[in-house]
Amino acid sequence: MERQKQIRTWLDALWPGESFTLAPASADASFRRYFRVTLDDGTTRIVMDAPPANEDCRPWLHVQQLFQAAGAHVPEVLAQDLERGFLLLSDLGDSTYLQALDADNAAPLYADAIAALVKIQQASRPGALPDYDAALLRRELELFPEWFLAQHHQLVLTDSERQGLAAVFERILAMNLAEPKVFVHRDYHSRNLMRIDGAGNPGIIDFQDAVYGPISYDMVSLLKDAYIEWDEDLALDWLVRYWEQARKAGLPVAADFGEFFRDYEWMGVQRHVKVLGIFARLYHRDGKDGYLKDLPLVARYLRKACERYSELSPLRKILDKVEDKVTVLGYTMDAGSLGTRRE
Repeated sequence: MERQKQIRTWLDALWPGESFTLAPASADASFRRYFRVTLDDGTTRIVMDAPPANEDCRPWLHVQQLFQAAGAHVPEVLAQDLERGFLLLSDLGDSTYLQALDADNAAPLYADAIAALVKIQQASRPGALPDYDAALLRRELELFPEWFLAQHHQLVLTDSERQGLAAVFERILAMNLAEPKVFVHRDYHSRNLMRIDGAGNPGIIDFQDAVYGPISYDMVSLLKDAYIEWDEDLALDWLVRYWEQARKAGLPVAADFGEFFRDYEWMGVQRHVKVLGIFARLYHRDGKDGYLKDLPLVARYLRKACERYSELSPLRKILDKVEDKVTVLGYTMDAGSLGTRRE
């Protein structure tokens, strides 16, 4: 409540004599929160509340400028107070892709998302964003044994399993780092794309962790989305359409689609290993249980890739071991998933 009082005081100073209402708009996996401001004339704005002790608005502002210059539809910055961690932004609405998507509109909405991504990637240049380097990719992979295996499933790996997993991680890193690099949103999925009617679709949010890294990464986020699943043939068609547009735009995708698809699959393995660890950490460290329901889909993506590539067999065997364990302990399961405990 104290932060909301500070926000009201800040807005009062920005709009002397104006009246407005302030209501929660959304929150994310970090300490950031968002409030929707409604003015008397019905216009709305968004306040980002990023407590300086926990968050830094400057990376968000930097990426906002890069993506806006690329022609992407991102929130406009109307006012800022970095000392207190407040940003006043244009309102991109409250309809996320996740809320809006259905069988009838999926094709045009994904076409828009792909076109916007190509624009962002065309603006890429080294040095503008942090490198998605081996150290960062490795730290993300290590979330899996620490949080998903040890904390979430109390699974102790044997020496042989640890060695096998370490070898798989090295192979994943080698594949990821061999890809050409572009600007990477890093969470380009249905919760961070806003449906905008008319020109400018989609609105793009939550981009503060953007990096300069593997070109297939954001397509993995988009098509192997942790929150919505599409038929593999449909997702493959969208991936081909992206690849064709990327080649036409002069982006450094592989000339052979089969090679690009392999890179995409291995990038997906890295992302899904990471996401399983992050979702488990959000629960066990941060007390946020809302992501547990999304573990089965992420695990299913990971298992399918492990079954396609023999080099990933040590990881697949660990997934088998987890499934055996949760079956014995009475977890809720669905085909190929790693579920959460039934209370």
